[in-house]
Amino acid sequence: MIKGVPFDSPLYEIDEERGIEYRNCKAITVLFRLKKDLSELIPEGLKFLGNGAVWISHYGFSTLGEYKEFISLIQVEDETGDQGYYIPYIYVTNDAALAAGREVAGAPKKLAKIELTQELDLVQGVLERPTGKRLVTVTMKPNTRVRGEELMPRPSYLYSVRHLPPIRSKGGTTQLIKWCSEIALHVDPKGERIAFTGPASVTYDSPSVADPVHKLEIDTVLLALYFEFDMKLKLVDILKELKV
Repeated sequence: MIKGVPFDSPLYEIDEERGIEYRNCKAITVLFRLKKDLSELIPEGLKFLGNGAVWISHYGFSTLGEYKEFISLIQVEDETGDQGYYIPYIYVTNDAALAAGREVAGAPKKLAKIELTQELDLVQGVLERPTGKRLVTVTMKPNTRVRGEELMPRPSYLYSVRHLPPIRSKGGTTQLIKWCSEIALHVDPKGERIAFTGPASVTYDSPSVADPVHKLEIDTVLLALYFEFDMKLKLVDILKELKV
């Protein structure tokens, strides 16, 4: 069992074999071709592949508690040949998710206001930080059921940098962490997966020096999805010790 501090009442506890478990979740994600080479944002040990994505989700239940999440993602390949997504920016609405993400997986989580709502025939996700400073709006019209192809490879690899700052030049470490998500799509009463595609837009409403999610400039939207699911997040390995 992985535990956070304080040791007598840890903020989070993670089963190392099962990972962090999620139930009754929904998300929208948009995959796009990036306008620029963002290799400068990617750590040593990963190769930039040209695509990016945003993900906005609501986790109805998790072993870290209920919360919402926004992720900026850059498609990469690691030195073993596995492809996945490096996370330059990620935001949550829950302190346990924040601490576990940073301390265990190195995900650079910050607290923010995140919304995922449905109105009329549209699903919309919003990221604000601070409240009222809208950074991103994702709007999607989920009008076509996705059939056939495998949408969510198991596992889907994720990469982040875990950094423990030194004190008086002692004790610091910086590591490239590989982890993964295992997503199980929900099915409706007829046995069809609850996953829809359709047209979508991603806008960076108000650029911020403090939260430069707008650096993932979009050239062309490739795919947008709305889906309902359960999930496990698991740690894979420490890939590399990094110099900063």
